[in-house]
Amino acid sequence: MKVLIINCSPVKTGATAEIVRIIDHEISSRFETKCICINDYSFEFCKGCRSCHKTAKCIMHDDVINILNEFNAADIIICVSPSYWADIPGQFKAFIDRCTPWCDTHEPHATIKEGKKGYTVALRTGPGLHECERIIQSIEHFYGHLHIVPSGNLCLTSIEYKEDLKNREQEIIDLCKVI
Repeated sequence: MKVLIINCSPVKTGATAEIVRIIDHEISSRFETKCICINDYSFEFCKGCRSCHKTAKCIMHDDVINILNEFNAADIIICVSPSYWADIPGQFKAFIDRCTPWCDTHEPHATIKEGKKGYTVALRTGPGLHECERIIQSIEHFYGHLHIVPSGNLCLTSIEYKEDLKNREQEIIDLCKVI
C-alpha cells in the first residue's frame, strides 16, 4: 500500500516537517511512503470562473495536477498542518480551492480512485485545542468531497519548534500504529 504524507506548511525544516519525518520513519517499514511539501509545488489561486463546473477540468495548467496524481496513486493520505491564524496555511487552502474539479460539489466532476483513507495531524503553538480541531475539520471536509474516508487524527498543542516535539513523539507513534 502507498502512503502520501503532506507537509501542509511552507516551512520545510520546522515542527510540521519533523512530524512528517517521524510518521515516515514509523510507517515506512509497512508501507511505501512518499513525503511532499506543499511549498515544493507551483500553482495559482482559483480564479472562481466555474469552468470546472461544466467541464470537470481546470482552465489553469500547473502543479495542482501533479499533487492530485500523488493523491490518486496513494491508498492513504496523511496531511500534517500547522495553525496559521486558527486554520490551515494559505498555501494548502489555495491547493484545496484548486481541487474543485475533483470534488463532488457539482456535476460533472473528475475523480480520484475510491477507497482511500485520510489521516490528519494538526499542531499549534498555543495550549487550546480549538484551533487544531478547526484544522482537522477543514482537512476532513476536503477529504469528504474527494471521497477519502477520514480515519484518524491527532491534535498537538504548545508546539512552536521541532524541539517541542521531544515530549510528544509517543503520541505521533501511537497514531502511526493505527494507520
